Amino acid sequence: MTNEERATAHSLDGVLKQGFAETRLRVRYAETDQMGVVYHANYLVWFEVGRVEFIRQIGLDYKRMEEEEGALIAVVEAKARYKAPARYDDELIVRTHLGGVRGSIVRFTYIVLRAGDEQVLCEGETVHVVVGRDMKRKSMPARYASHFARVLGHAADQTSAAARAE
Repeated sequence: MTNEERATAHSLDGVLKQGFAETRLRVRYAETDQMGVVYHANYLVWFEVGRVEFIRQIGLDYKRMEEEEGALIAVVEAKARYKAPARYDDELIVRTHLGGVRGSIVRFTYIVLRAGDEQVLCEGETVHVVVGRDMKRKSMPARYASHFARVLGHAADQTSAAARAE
């Protein structure tokens, strides 16, 4: 097993164990508005950062999916509920969960927390459709469907085990 394969396996194990991928970032001054808080649209950018990192941590590569499979995941819906403000220089944690997959539709959910006190700042969701470069719906590439199924199956097993323990 190569170092890259070991790192991927470790990342996937972490996502399977936790149920989410975690990405850290720091609020830049340019991301704040006149009130000194993060401008609301930046959370959507951070959702993307979390989503790409989630895909990477489960052993996939979004860029390669685009290049080799000719498949893109187009955002068709985005939701965000703001709970508390983030400010310049706050360190944030973006926790990304795979919310579900149905055919060529993929849903991710997000929780953005301030690292220092783990206060929830924003919760959100994005829904995507797999499309080709022509922007027409296409099937989920098999490798991605397999990895996503593994993550979802593990989450279902964890939920089922927790229910049995109660």
